[in-house]
Amino acid sequence: MKKVLLAAIFLVGLGFSHAQEAKADSDPMKDKDLMTWYHKDFATTKIYGVNTDNAYKYLESKGLKPKTVVVGVLDSGVQVDHPGLVKNVWSNPNEVPGNGKDDDGNGYIDDVHGWNFIGGKNGDIDIDNMEVTRVVAKYKPVFEGEDSAKNKANQAKMPEEFAMYMKSKDIFTKKSMEARQGFQTYTMINEAIPTMVKLLNGKPVTPENVATIKPADQKEAMAAQVLAQVAQSPEFKGKSAAEFEKAMSGQIKEALDYFGPQEKQYNLDYDPRKEIVGDNYDDYSEKKYGNNHYEGPDAEHGTHVAGIIAGLPNGNETQYGVASKVAKIMSVRTVPNGDERDKDVANAIRYAVDNGAKVLNMSFGKPVSPGKNVVWDAFKYAQDKGVLLVKAAGNENEDVAEHLAYPTNFKNVTDDKPFVNNVLVVGASTNDNNALRASFSNYNKKMVNVFAPGQEIYSTVPHSEYKYLQGTSMASPVVAGAAAVLLAYMPGLTPAQVIESLVKSSNPSTSNEFGTYSEAGGVIDLKKAAEYAYTNFYNGKSGSSKKATKSIKKTVKK
Repeated sequence: MKKVLLAAIFLVGLGFSHAQEAKADSDPMKDKDLMTWYHKDFATTKIYGVNTDNAYKYLESKGLKPKTVVVGVLDSGVQVDHPGLVKNVWSNPNEVPGNGKDDDGNGYIDDVHGWNFIGGKNGDIDIDNMEVTRVVAKYKPVFEGEDSAKNKANQAKMPEEFAMYMKSKDIFTKKSMEARQGFQTYTMINEAIPTMVKLLNGKPVTPENVATIKPADQKEAMAAQVLAQVAQSPEFKGKSAAEFEKAMSGQIKEALDYFGPQEKQYNLDYDPRKEIVGDNYDDYSEKKYGNNHYEGPDAEHGTHVAGIIAGLPNGNETQYGVASKVAKIMSVRTVPNGDERDKDVANAIRYAVDNGAKVLNMSFGKPVSPGKNVVWDAFKYAQDKGVLLVKAAGNENEDVAEHLAYPTNFKNVTDDKPFVNNVLVVGASTNDNNALRASFSNYNKKMVNVFAPGQEIYSTVPHSEYKYLQGTSMASPVVAGAAAVLLAYMPGLTPAQVIESLVKSSNPSTSNEFGTYSEAGGVIDLKKAAEYAYTNFYNGKSGSSKKATKSIKKTVKK
């Protein structure tokens, strides 16, 4: 799900979100209340935060002593030495750092803080294809080759693969065209920024000033048109020409950084896998490949996710993760700038489980999954080991029953229940009660379990910095952190019990049909979830819980 939301925001109003409009008079980089809004208590503030601090107070009031919970971050990589994270990064107790040996015998050399399944002896993958590109490249010769008779025979012989190919081809055609148009559009706007500054003639950006501009040619007319749009946004309104130039350049750079890589993502001939990773990608049984580069070439997404789970206040920064008091982050690099590969996802799950993670955060997704059975086997493996998987619902503003976002815990959308009971799917909410579902968030009453804060979330990013990002990618780690807190104080809870506790205790809302968008019909409340789990499942022993079997059956029936 990396960077997908960014383009959607740029394409609707050049990056101006509803939340930014609502807070036009304050600088979000100085607004400490905004930086920590997702921790708020709904009961006292009427903001749908997750009630982090009161949850700790409640659990401690019961005399419970927390145990450290390892959370696997399956993502783009994590800056493990970030000042806001370094004290909460997992270290493999059985591995000697930097000695070039596999001390613990798990098949991964020097995996001190995790592993990287998208790297190898020749470096690390940054940009990779979208999955639809890989499917089209693989199956086009099979289903649409030069021999029409053979094509028809293959289509009849491989109906599932043919259906996946046709779906992928349709998405590939549409998205590759959008990518080209997007890059061309933002390149043109970027080249027009100096002209816009010239047209402002030293005046601030206001609708009134822009209305007086009289373009001399087509180039200036285009620049004036963009200025007219920009002048309506609180983010730019009133800025001086110099301030406008700096802010606009930054916005457009982000758009170009998003669209630029798509030249490779949608290139049927581009494949960095063989040269960099060096594995046999078609061999799903292969597990021992990769390297220990925990950060990789672009760890913004994963580092932000890690901070939401377990970030610690650092210097003047107030940011802290939901599970900052109890969690350690294991970095399992799985997601490139493009779509994650099923083989890597399956191996990342197994690696994290085998090395002690009790919660895995998976802020990624894609519309097709050639190796879904291998991933589903890994889901089942995690369930058998008592490990909770927390997954982002996706950022396409779609019903996930109509537009699947793999990996999914439903083998068929018509199934009454998921095939495993350890997967928690999360949609993104906002701090605006009148628009509680984030405009980008996917949804479904049956297939999305809960919602959690996912818009304007402030957290750690590479180069030891902090930044606001938004997406279900941000909501998922809020829930992963909440789950880690419950498991830290009540380690005997099963994944099914954690899910039930978070679903049953969510703060409901019926505004704008919000109650129909998830199983919970609301936003998680960690304190209420702690109360629910303690009352219904905790039996006074740190390593076990009551009604475990009953709870699992009850949850599965939903």
